[in-house]
Amino acid sequence: MRTAITKTALGLGSLVFALSAQANSDKSTSELLNEFWSPDRVGFFECRIGILNSTPFGLPRCMQAENIGYHLEMFYSIAEANDGNRAAGLPGYDASVDYVQSTLESAGYDVTIQPFPFTAFYPVAEGMLAATEPAAESYVWEEDFQYLSQTEPGDVTAPVVPVDLDLGPDNMSTSGCEAEDFAGFPAGSIALVQRGACNFGVKAENAAAAGAVGVIIFNQGNTEDRTGLLDATLGEAYSGGVPVFFATYDNGVAWSQREGLVLNMVSNVVREQTQTYNVLAETRKGDPDNVVMVGAHLDSVFSGAGINDNGSGSAAILELALQMKRAHPKNQVRFAWWGAEEAGLVGSTYYVNNLSEEEKAKIKVYLNYDMVASPNFAYFIYDGDGSDFGLEGPPGSAATERLFEKYFELRDIPSEGTEISFRSDYAQFFTDGIAFGGLFTGAEVLKTPEQAEKYGGEAGVAFDPCYHAECDDITNYDAEALEINADAMAFVTSWLSLSTRVIDEEIEAAEEEPETGTMMLNAQSVQQYDITHWGKHWIK
Repeated sequence: MRTAITKTALGLGSLVFALSAQANSDKSTSELLNEFWSPDRVGFFECRIGILNSTPFGLPRCMQAENIGYHLEMFYSIAEANDGNRAAGLPGYDASVDYVQSTLESAGYDVTIQPFPFTAFYPVAEGMLAATEPAAESYVWEEDFQYLSQTEPGDVTAPVVPVDLDLGPDNMSTSGCEAEDFAGFPAGSIALVQRGACNFGVKAENAAAAGAVGVIIFNQGNTEDRTGLLDATLGEAYSGGVPVFFATYDNGVAWSQREGLVLNMVSNVVREQTQTYNVLAETRKGDPDNVVMVGAHLDSVFSGAGINDNGSGSAAILELALQMKRAHPKNQVRFAWWGAEEAGLVGSTYYVNNLSEEEKAKIKVYLNYDMVASPNFAYFIYDGDGSDFGLEGPPGSAATERLFEKYFELRDIPSEGTEISFRSDYAQFFTDGIAFGGLFTGAEVLKTPEQAEKYGGEAGVAFDPCYHAECDDITNYDAEALEINADAMAFVTSWLSLSTRVIDEEIEAAEEEPETGTMMLNAQSVQQYDITHWGKHWIK
């Protein structure tokens, strides 16, 4: 019966689309699709009886930016009422969870709230760094140095001791990566460590184990792009117990060569063990053993309301869930709003790691939406086939990328691949071998002249100039990008909810043929890949 309903809905939805196309037969296919999928307004009954909602050609018409914008307004109101943010572990995030839960339950979904532990980290004030000997000198916050995320608070004054440095261009620094690097290190000192080879957290914990009371990690300096400051983290599991700063390469070199240097480090942060939540819901219909999973992180950074990052993805999948409540999927669709993504993908990593192998096997594909309405946007699709950046996703990821590409081709809208960089919540799905895909409109990277010509907008300006900033407010999103990407989500999700055949075939082919060419996912390839991010922060 369910199959018959699905086929009927698909046929009726196709008929509606065909009739719309006939009325405008003098226009190109892409023009017709653009008008059909992104109309000025939708008829009152069009998306209320489940016909359009059940087809990949009908559902995008029901995904209206105006409705998604309403959810963004609600997220912004929540932030405004809670110290300007929706950061995990704080009241603004809890209120965001409540809004998503109540909205879903009002639509008839059974909602699961999954608690998980995490280490909350919030800067309270700017750090301070100054030399007290051999001569007094103060250093400039966010110019000479800054916090590593997850540093401990503290106020320490101590001699500075360089640790196994390798200075100069093209260096191969492994500073601080081994306990042996700290042989003879005088306890009670500040360890001066160079970036390179291993994770920042490893360096800091090795230093603390050797008796360091503070750590300064400076950039590696082996190439021109590894000299300044960067958004880095020690990792949520950091257990060194001492404050850690990140500094520029030039400062690190100067400090390493200054005899008798004593520095005062003041880290004014809050770091505490707490818990927060993922929000999960799934369609009542569809095969629970063949799940299409859709996710976005719900938390903002501490500094702002997080309307583009990632209110845009969270609001879009919330509206998608509301529209799909009337659909007749063959495969179950599961929606997830992740917590503590900004702390290092904590919620999504916890979720995947706590699934049994049997439950993981039921997830055919994970679709991730993190920042889908950047003001100076481009249309990026995760590079599932590895054709752009050389790392291929788990089998099924290439097929998922092609579905997104097909959508943009149908609308005659340009798009391009974006690197698998482990900066968002697909990371643990990827490393566990689950096919993935998704969309992105850009963050702090500057738009090139070629991209400005391709998508419009301003070259030499970040895709999101308010990335991780207070100005990521209700004015910080592009409604056109939100509409186009929301339609793409609907198209691909609906397609896969009816059939995952394109993914199944790719998985079957991978099982039958030995690995060749680009890296296919397995434990060895993940270990070989240089994972420099886990979430938005650099980890090494």
